[in-house]
Amino acid sequence: MDSGYGITVLTLFPDLVREYFRTSIVGKAVDRGALVPRVVDIRDFARDRHRTCDDAPYGGGAGMVLMAEPLASALDSVDAKAQHVVFPTPSGLPFRQVDAARLSRKDGLVLVCGRYEGIDQRIVDEYVDDEYSIGDYVLSSGELAAMVIIDAVYRLRDGMLRSESIREESFQDGLLEYPHYTRPETFRSRSVPEVLLSGHHARIVRWRREQQLIRTARNRPDLLRHVQLDEAERKLTESIRDKESDDECNTGG
Repeated sequence: MDSGYGITVLTLFPDLVREYFRTSIVGKAVDRGALVPRVVDIRDFARDRHRTCDDAPYGGGAGMVLMAEPLASALDSVDAKAQHVVFPTPSGLPFRQVDAARLSRKDGLVLVCGRYEGIDQRIVDEYVDDEYSIGDYVLSSGELAAMVIIDAVYRLRDGMLRSESIREESFQDGLLEYPHYTRPETFRSRSVPEVLLSGHHARIVRWRREQQLIRTARNRPDLLRHVQLDEAERKLTESIRDKESDDECNTGG
């Protein structure tokens, strides 16, 4: 098992990030030394007694921008140029499972949490290796996006989670995950699918694959372009997409 995977987070809200590293599975990874977090308060590198880290943008416009000087000093304090630096931003590339896998193979990561209208572009130009967006929406700060990226990345490291759990998750084979059921066998008149109670492994595997295809065709048909399907699977997904298209027409969507 890999040990001591280092993740450094530069933030204006260190308590928010520290609390994340104390909870749930990530907290257990920290406790056993498999994950080594470092949280750096950007305000500690401000140059005035008010700990100012933002200013109005050149050229005018609404909002404030994180200043280059305190950010650069914070990055230099952790030797960021010798590490892989990630900046979560709505302007970045879409963050995907393949990106999480690539980042998990790095020796460690440094994440820069933006705030307000963003950070001075000169910081991006000099320090940042990857810019990622976690979705087509805007958050009030970069801490939540940074924690999303961290959570997606660290769990892929050897020994963090059971390998079979990772293999069966959404996106690992290009498809969304199949539905899950546990006890009781019947809940509010809804029963667990019979096939899952059959003990017939091959049937269960086929059912789960079919459910993955159905769910992906309904919710993320774009993913199917990158998945190799046999003739029966292709017909199944096409029938689902045709039905979804008919339903949208009938409802005026």
